[in-house]
Amino acid sequence: MLSDVYFPRVNGVSTSIQMLRRALHDRGVKTVLVAPRYKDEAEEPDLWRVPGIRVPRDPEDRLMGPCTLWSRLKQIRPGDFDLIHIHTPFFAHLAGVRLAARLGIPCVETYHTLFEEYFYHYLPFLPRPWLKAVARLISKQECNRVNSVVAPSTPMLQALRGYGVKTPITVLPTGLAEADFAACDGKAFRQRMGIAPERPVLLYVGRVAFEKNLGFLLEMMARLGKQQPDALLLIAGEGPARKALQKEVQRRGLGEQVRFTGYLDRRRELPDCYCAANVFVFASRTETQGLVLLEAMLLGVPVVALAEMGTRDALREGEGCHIGPDDPAGFADIVVKLLSKPAAAVALGKRGRVYAARWSAGVMADRMVQLYRSLIPAETSRVGAIVPGSESP
Repeated sequence: MLSDVYFPRVNGVSTSIQMLRRALHDRGVKTVLVAPRYKDEAEEPDLWRVPGIRVPRDPEDRLMGPCTLWSRLKQIRPGDFDLIHIHTPFFAHLAGVRLAARLGIPCVETYHTLFEEYFYHYLPFLPRPWLKAVARLISKQECNRVNSVVAPSTPMLQALRGYGVKTPITVLPTGLAEADFAACDGKAFRQRMGIAPERPVLLYVGRVAFEKNLGFLLEMMARLGKQQPDALLLIAGEGPARKALQKEVQRRGLGEQVRFTGYLDRRRELPDCYCAANVFVFASRTETQGLVLLEAMLLGVPVVALAEMGTRDALREGEGCHIGPDDPAGFADIVVKLLSKPAAAVALGKRGRVYAARWSAGVMADRMVQLYRSLIPAETSRVGAIVPGSESP
């Protein structure tokens, strides 16, 4: 596996790769991930680190240095691996395709991110329509150079087909690592954060980035404050838009209603944070699947979200969520109704637990194993069979 994104860089792609690798390991599939070194992260036998190059206008991200990356990959011999799985474009993609050709093995790419909606935030001095066209062209060319593409949602598949991608595409969401969200202590989290037990709390989890449409949530909070003045919005995560959003919070006079928590440890702090919330809110229009929505549901937290792009696959009205209108005032009205009817909110959360449990990482990994096996010649395959007793895809 090759990716220009991985932990300690916290985002959906890092989480997706980690969960997939864990589930594949449980199914007898050995993986080695090649990813950037951000600072001084230690290398592991199954995690090779390549020194990273800083990304302009985004201090958190790195790209693997192409010369160092290819020098490392030259050490791989024919027969060492059965398949290459690419998770990001740019240098990781180029190296992965080149390596697969040299070794004579299949190459799969997961298209995690709708790049046409991201480029203009990092290159704002160039025309947005031009950047969208470039992103689509690059995506088309890259996806057509691999044997198979994995799309995390049906809308993403449709977008890729619209770009002109001819390669076979499989819709395969990331899935949930249920063990990471088996327990939580919302009361303890509130106590640590100095939040009163009775105070209504709304929560957003994810990158604090411009494409996440967080300005919509700030406008929603301004509307919500007129009906629920003690409500608090927690924004859990980090990203390049944080400073701009903090300025916007002050400009709107929302300093007492909005709080930025920064990164939270995924296994210890994040589940507690979810459970401290009365409602999970989400307004991104560019998500490829919206994994955090399912995580909130798995912990019984009712969700109010826009159903855009990949979240359309993840959301079912009444199944742990209410789908909000693309209007801050109407969105706020739905949140107020949930906050004013605790019994209805609890019931919605219970339905969400049942719904989210269907999205287990194990089921998705079973399907990924089937895809791998379909691409690797039977006489050379070392990819393990699906574990007996696991749920059929």
